[in-house]
Amino acid sequence: MSAPVIALRDAGKRYTKYDDRAMLLSALRLRSRSTQSDLWALRHVDLEVQEGESVGILGRNGAGKSTMLQMLAGVTAPSEGRVRVDGRVSPLISVGVGFHPELTGRENVFVNGTILGMSRQNIERRFDEIVAFAELENFIDTPVKFYSSGMFVRLGFSVALEADPDILLVDEILAVGDFAFQLKCYERMQQVRARGTTVVVVSHNLGAMRTFCERGVVLNRGQLAHDGAMFEAIGVYHGLMALRDEENADDPTLVSREEGALEVVDARLTTESGEPAAHARAGEGLVLTTTVRAHRDVDRPFVGLLIGTADRDICVYSDSNVADGYPSLRAGGAQTYQVRFPAAFPTGSYTARMTLHRHVDEYRRVQIGMSPTISFYVTGRPLVGGLTDLRASFTAAAEV
Repeated sequence: MSAPVIALRDAGKRYTKYDDRAMLLSALRLRSRSTQSDLWALRHVDLEVQEGESVGILGRNGAGKSTMLQMLAGVTAPSEGRVRVDGRVSPLISVGVGFHPELTGRENVFVNGTILGMSRQNIERRFDEIVAFAELENFIDTPVKFYSSGMFVRLGFSVALEADPDILLVDEILAVGDFAFQLKCYERMQQVRARGTTVVVVSHNLGAMRTFCERGVVLNRGQLAHDGAMFEAIGVYHGLMALRDEENADDPTLVSREEGALEVVDARLTTESGEPAAHARAGEGLVLTTTVRAHRDVDRPFVGLLIGTADRDICVYSDSNVADGYPSLRAGGAQTYQVRFPAAFPTGSYTARMTLHRHVDEYRRVQIGMSPTISFYVTGRPLVGGLTDLRASFTAAAEV
């Protein structure tokens, strides 16, 4: 195997965190000295990326994803270990990086293109294509300080791709552009990838990551948690989110909305055999289990099930046992409720949560609690589109 174009060896990035005392204390000269501590954004990361690979970096906010891209781009140096990048890099790690606000779009194209290693002749030859892709023909001679964030993104992305990079680094900035431009960007990135460019992407759009990247790297609290196929990485990512939800299970926001009628003390999504279901197979039976403790008497309780998409929070399915309900709860008592459903969804990321309600009278109901949202990933039906998997059958009628 050839040498990797990206290599991190025991790489880490440390920042110094300063905790200042209040200004009033400083004015009174009462021990106003700042305290400082080390904050490791990344620690002990070993990673190799081969030429032509498309790698997606996953992780919760604060996991170290953007810090890793900044080290790869040379924006910041590692505090420990080594980072090696071989080839010309186009970094799209922040809106408008390399743009001078007082210069026009035209002038910034030449400045930014030069920074990315393009010659003036090359920029002049590709200038019209850059402007057309960015859809800024009417604003190219306007100072960029008057540009919207979306216009910044379009121009920066267009210049970066026309630079013919060996390595393209993309950080979440595509979320700023409108939907049509995002689609155009991903199509262009597919073309760049087909030419053999190495691409490293950070995004919370798991659907796009699954489509664009074959390999997924998961960061958790600054350390490498997983490195493998993208569908496996998404499953690990959801598993980490589920663990974090369990750690926050005693969050006071989970207490019921009706004057503390009950609280959710446990919530989990499993398979029928009891295994955690952060990663499920299409059609597999799943069980959402929620345990509550009543702080006062609750008459005629019932529960609801909400299934949504993880990226746009679109309702995929909702149901309840409002017509049947459960026996009343007494203050101090605990009860576990379960809802079973099949993972009858196309390949993708979803969320599940249980809502808890009670009847006020024959016509009125009130919500008294909700479980934390649990994320899970379904695989096995990558060619199916839409919100649910109807498993249609296809036949050809006999010729008459």
